[in-house]
Amino acid sequence: MAFPLNFYCATFACAFLTTLLALPLWRRWCIRANLVDDPGDRKIHDQTMPLAGGYAVLTGMLLPLAVGAALVSFGVLKVSFTNLIAHGLERRGLELAAISAGAIAITILGWLDDRHELKPLPKFCGQFLIALLVAIACKRITLFVPNLAFSYIITILWLLTVMNAFNFMDNMNGLCAGLGAIAAFLFACIAASNGSNGEYLVALAGFLICGALVGFLPWNFPRARSFLGDAGSQLVGYLLAVMAILPHFYTKLNPRPLAVLSPLLVLAVPLTDLAQVVVMRTLNRRPFWLGDTTHLSHRLSRAGLGNTGAVLFLWLTAASVGAVAFFLD
Repeated sequence: MAFPLNFYCATFACAFLTTLLALPLWRRWCIRANLVDDPGDRKIHDQTMPLAGGYAVLTGMLLPLAVGAALVSFGVLKVSFTNLIAHGLERRGLELAAISAGAIAITILGWLDDRHELKPLPKFCGQFLIALLVAIACKRITLFVPNLAFSYIITILWLLTVMNAFNFMDNMNGLCAGLGAIAAFLFACIAASNGSNGEYLVALAGFLICGALVGFLPWNFPRARSFLGDAGSQLVGYLLAVMAILPHFYTKLNPRPLAVLSPLLVLAVPLTDLAQVVVMRTLNRRPFWLGDTTHLSHRLSRAGLGNTGAVLFLWLTAASVGAVAFFLD
């Protein structure tokens, strides 16, 4: 039975509205807690900015998920496809719980980073432990190599890479959240197109993440009233890294070897930015984790597009390149 499109739309709408309405509450909390980003060197803002975005996005994702799961589990939601959702929650419940726990953990790690400016090693160790949790509890990347150790290593490396790619690219209003929303939408559509293979739950997760990120954008683009902070940018990277693992891009019933390249296309912009930044900083004998203005967004802005134009150009590029993933076979 095909999963209904209107339920995907409802999932997106619930996440969107929850984030949109939750952000003012988190914004006030951040101001009271002095969890803010002050103007300074390499900063594009000229006033103190609350770092509320990550908490609002997490709320927009987990609150509808918890309410929806409860409605299905207690039999309150009774429609023709309820049994599909119930079956999916039963079959992948532990995996979903681990992903949610990881999302909370990466947000807490980001909160510590925003609050105390963690040094690279403690921050990396925290990311590694969270990636290890996901690798243990969820489906792992194999790349057609039948070796358990290899699958753990490549999965953890993937999660660390994508988390830091989005963390690095949170340097202009709307950039990180917009790229995350585009990627989540593409992953959701890929999973929805494989609905006959039981990917409807993955698609729902993708639309949930997309809705939560789009709900944050009015507060961050083009004029920012709140930032994601490290809590938010790492959360976005974590969620997209996990979404890249969950769909079945290749199965024996649907053998499409090139489809395993889909995540690289969907996440091409943040991964390319991370690669070129690390190379440039290494060639200049600078630690690659220290920020500068060599990102793609900065280069485009200096080339004449301005900050808003650079963000829109990178959104368009991400959507165009990511859309190619639908034609891989």
